[in-house]
Amino acid sequence: MTGATKIAVLKERAEGENRVSATPETVKKFIALGASVRVEAGAGAGASISDEDYRTAGAEVVADGAASGADIVLGVQGPETDVLAGAKPGAWVVASLDPFGKRGRIDAYASAGYEALAMEFMPRITRAQSMDILSSQSNLAGYKAVIVAADLYGRAFPMMMTAAGTVSAAKAFIMGVGVAGLQAIATARRLGAQVSATDVRSATKEQIQSLGAKPIFVESVKGIEGEGAGGYATEMSEEYQKAQAELVSSHIAKQDIVITTALIPGRAAPRLITDAQIASMKPGSVIFDLAVSQGGNVEGSVADQVVVKHGVKIIGYSNTATHLAADASALFSRNLYNFLSAFWDKEQGKPVLDEEIGNAIRLTQGGKVVNERLLG
Repeated sequence: MTGATKIAVLKERAEGENRVSATPETVKKFIALGASVRVEAGAGAGASISDEDYRTAGAEVVADGAASGADIVLGVQGPETDVLAGAKPGAWVVASLDPFGKRGRIDAYASAGYEALAMEFMPRITRAQSMDILSSQSNLAGYKAVIVAADLYGRAFPMMMTAAGTVSAAKAFIMGVGVAGLQAIATARRLGAQVSATDVRSATKEQIQSLGAKPIFVESVKGIEGEGAGGYATEMSEEYQKAQAELVSSHIAKQDIVITTALIPGRAAPRLITDAQIASMKPGSVIFDLAVSQGGNVEGSVADQVVVKHGVKIIGYSNTATHLAADASALFSRNLYNFLSAFWDKEQGKPVLDEEIGNAIRLTQGGKVVNERLLG
């Protein structure tokens, strides 16, 4: 279709990244909007999507130069500028761009004249829920964390009453009750564990109870809600942190499985579990650190390695969602489609952003870095 907005789907270059930013389902939907779609050969292989699947959906599959002539380039992780060679001046780069960790690359986008749109900066407002990549990927990560922990744990999760005797249910403790934490609670409960959970936000207490888990909260320190802008957790006062540490220390010693999920956008992950607390746990216990890629919630955790300390197995993936690449890609690609289609202007044949969401996610424009969060 002459003059149609050209969308490019890149093959991911990051080590271990198996996800893809568009699926045959979303390719069809983009074409239905009037766009043309070009997919880099092999882009979907890690998510069990063949090049032929994309061709059947109506995309052009090319071995080289997928971004050439593109108006919009889609990625899971932000591509380097050399991969974007040939994209139109002002082309949108839509992906998870890691603006704080990859600032040099953001500056390079600006210098090259691209308009970089960071999907992880999507505001947490009602109308943007279907565009929220952090939620969709964290949901799967919370599930995967429990499955991996269960696999490493040398015992069964549910209570089993057998002729040979009773097997006690595993005790699982979830630290941080965001999207990942809630899914971890639900998954551990489905596997039959006795589940407890904690969070710095007092509002999560009812959510924990609604899933059948026991809330573990500091009650002695009042007036600390822990709720920041957009529903994210904020750092706590020294008083609260001390009280929480004491509560966790007594509780954690009794646990078989601990899942930590605490992240603060743009900051190093807060330390939740110390070496001394690990030492208090029973040998054979398992800790999954979902924040290991941002420094880790657990002292001594190492990305993509099983570390054994005091007889406790500690694991965390640098990219948990990629271990469920097919489902993660399906959800991520729908987030991107929901975003672009919500702003699609039929007369102009392309998406046109409004100020609320545009200003929140736009990092670069007109050769400059423009996002307030990067200019402060």
